[in-house]
Amino acid sequence: MNRWVHGLASLKLTLVGLILLVPASAAIYKLDQSAAPWLAAPLSLLALNLMAAIATNGVFRKNTPLLIFHLALLGIVILAAAGRLTYLNGAAEVTEGTPFSGLRHSDAGPLHPWHINWVQFINEGMEIDYTLGPVRVSTVSKVRWIDERGIEQSGVTRENHPLVVYGYHFTVSSNKGFAPVLLWRPKVGEPVLGAVHMPSYPANAGAQETTWRPYNNQKGFWLALPFKETLIPADRASQFRLPDDRRLVVRAGDGRWVLQPGESVQLPEGVLEYQELRTWMGYQVTYDWTVPWLLAASLVAVLSLAWFFWHKFAARPWNMDN
Repeated sequence: MNRWVHGLASLKLTLVGLILLVPASAAIYKLDQSAAPWLAAPLSLLALNLMAAIATNGVFRKNTPLLIFHLALLGIVILAAAGRLTYLNGAAEVTEGTPFSGLRHSDAGPLHPWHINWVQFINEGMEIDYTLGPVRVSTVSKVRWIDERGIEQSGVTRENHPLVVYGYHFTVSSNKGFAPVLLWRPKVGEPVLGAVHMPSYPANAGAQETTWRPYNNQKGFWLALPFKETLIPADRASQFRLPDDRRLVVRAGDGRWVLQPGESVQLPEGVLEYQELRTWMGYQVTYDWTVPWLLAASLVAVLSLAWFFWHKFAARPWNMDN
């Protein structure tokens, strides 16, 4: 057993771990965050190597600041591996006045706890300011949520001030747009109420169209907002807003209709009602419980290293004479 521990403490094993760390890091850079769990293997190997070195090297046990530094370094390595196994990066789009109902897309570590379904919050609207250009200068989303104690809270989230619920950080993104609210009452089946998210505005200002399928086996409806207004002018400050012209173009089969909010169209399969036009807000969603602990471990490592060098140089007389 002693031979195994000394083998784990070998500098050769340290070199192997560092070499394996290079392709794992390159995979994340070249591919995407889904390759992040690959980091766990070399980081775990380096953690075992460091633990064995601490256990077998008497210098660490005799020098308190050096021991604390290596223990903090060990904590950083273990936390980095744990973070890559449990992280989540995703995106969500939430219609104004409606609750968060899940992620639009995501990637996560293999050991992520998936508590995202516990999150309850409502997007109560947004205020987005633009200056000349136009250049977006601030994005504020008003939210109301249920915290971990079951108590309702209200506030705002912005670029550097995320909503944090159950460890998930919801930060406003540059994606936002318009959402026609439609009610489909088929002759056979249950009615479906849906807010259909048009492409992000103003990034897709000239292509405000999409397809809505109330049922997966249905051909669906082609929808478009035909407004011609310049909602965000380049020559003056402005705010994101709904267009005054809120008509909705609907196509189904060979038919084409233009509906105002509150109007409906009778189709052979049922009735489609255009209720109103709202906005939707996009959020970046992240989860990494290790961040505050990594910060604390890094701080301990820096302080213990400073302590070590202070003792080392303080032990020598500061004599400037030749």
